[in-house]
Amino acid sequence: MRTLRIGNASGFYGDRFEAMREMLTGGELDVLTGDYLAELTMLILGRDRLKDPSAGYARTFLRQLEECLGLAQERGVRIVTNAGGLNPAGLADAVRRLADRLGIPVRVAHVEGDDLTAARPGSLAAHAYLGGFGIAACLREGADVVVTGRVTDAALVTGPAAAHFGWRPGEYDRLAGAVVAGHVLECGTQATGGNYAFFADGDVRRPGFPLAELHEDGSCVITKHPGTGGFVDVGTVTAQLLYETGPARYAGPDVTARLDTVRLTRDGPDRVRIDGVRGEAPPPTLKVGVNRLGGFRNEVAFVLTGLDIEAKAALVRGQMTDALAKSPPAEVRWELARTDRPDADTEETASALLRLVVRDPEQAVVGRALSGAAVELALASYPGFHVLAPPGKGSPYGVFEAAYVPQDEVAHVAVLDDGRRIPVAPAADTLALDDVPEPPLPEPPPDGPVRRAPLGLVAGARSGDKGGDANIGVWARTDEAWRWLAHTLTVDRLRELLPETGGLPVTRHTLPRLRALNFVVEGVLGAGVAAQHRFDPQAKALGEWLRSRHLDIPEALL
Repeated sequence: MRTLRIGNASGFYGDRFEAMREMLTGGELDVLTGDYLAELTMLILGRDRLKDPSAGYARTFLRQLEECLGLAQERGVRIVTNAGGLNPAGLADAVRRLADRLGIPVRVAHVEGDDLTAARPGSLAAHAYLGGFGIAACLREGADVVVTGRVTDAALVTGPAAAHFGWRPGEYDRLAGAVVAGHVLECGTQATGGNYAFFADGDVRRPGFPLAELHEDGSCVITKHPGTGGFVDVGTVTAQLLYETGPARYAGPDVTARLDTVRLTRDGPDRVRIDGVRGEAPPPTLKVGVNRLGGFRNEVAFVLTGLDIEAKAALVRGQMTDALAKSPPAEVRWELARTDRPDADTEETASALLRLVVRDPEQAVVGRALSGAAVELALASYPGFHVLAPPGKGSPYGVFEAAYVPQDEVAHVAVLDDGRRIPVAPAADTLALDDVPEPPLPEPPPDGPVRRAPLGLVAGARSGDKGGDANIGVWARTDEAWRWLAHTLTVDRLRELLPETGGLPVTRHTLPRLRALNFVVEGVLGAGVAAQHRFDPQAKALGEWLRSRHLDIPEALL
């Protein structure tokens, strides 16, 4: 059966606007996908819907489509997107109105059933992660554009693949191969050199968006349109495979993909073949992303310059603590970032930052009370007192929680252009998730001379967030480096290198076929990205911090 070419034109709400046109004009495609949703996006869309019940979807998609719908029709490219967010029916109707205005005949379908907000009192948005068979049903019935709400990111690929190849539930190896392809595509240019540890290996000033050439057996080749920027190699694909994953069993609504079976091989310039992926029955439950408003937060960053940084910090901290004592916020966090250098030749490099973050259910407690206390110290605190910006009135923050419901409690439905509704059955066979036994490690390297050097000289890393947890995927580029990495970078060593992980549960997962280790750090992000618990609230740079840390590395690897 003919290869299915699926491209991606969006990795998040706010991605490159021109990407849809670039992907439609840059080369051959059968399906163009767009991923607009993340945990934070669902909260943003939920707040939009509070102001306007007809809102709740990614409006950028409509503006892109206004320029590109005619192109897609001319070229026979179907469009599949989760830009429907909290209101897929509303976006589907908006696409129909747009098509009518442009005089372009299209059949628009949508997928619904993910919205469980009514069953979760107090939540702003609660949505189950649906699989790809609703999308497949829409495409089999002739839809040109399919709009979904919350589906798994990989469903944007598994749905079109199932429709094209005629896959049915239970064809786990094929579905797992498509899940892996979808995971590589979902974040757009992160598969083509964007945010890549070894970015100097190619020209990544404007990376092209990725595409997958899928085959009937579930294998694929990851590539990009000819002449576009960036690059695709085994490293860029490995990095994206590790992004925001955890154990070897990567669970979804339709299949659990075994990441420890993935095989990557170079298939020519800017081409990486993925095969060997095995799949298992999915778990009996669906994940539900629950977003709610957690209260109000405010912050102020005090600039401490020159000498006596610790003493200056102690002084202003004590002053602020006394000032807030009458009505103390529910949560108070202080962080001192020693960005200062001794004998610095600029004022900025002579300065440290003391950051105060407060949270409380009541806006007044973190608003005027904090700003007044900080401003009143302007002439009455440490020498050189100033702040980066005066605190505001306090802003609402969100909290993300993951819940789980039985698959058969979610009414997954494909809604066609003519109004017909096709129910999508839950998985008939399921399998509870168990940990995969740790695989044997390679033989350790022979003893030899070592040199103190950054880990990043011999290993790549990519990190990301899942709710309040973070993952750090670390991989070696050679077998020799893998033998060293597998034995050296233990959980205890990770804790030594990243002291912020101390006291938090850390789990290491070993993926020998990828020459990779995947660490999951629980709770490091607090209540999730919207709560802005730490300096890097999505853990995007946690991997780069790890790569910058020094340890003893065999000279043979350097």
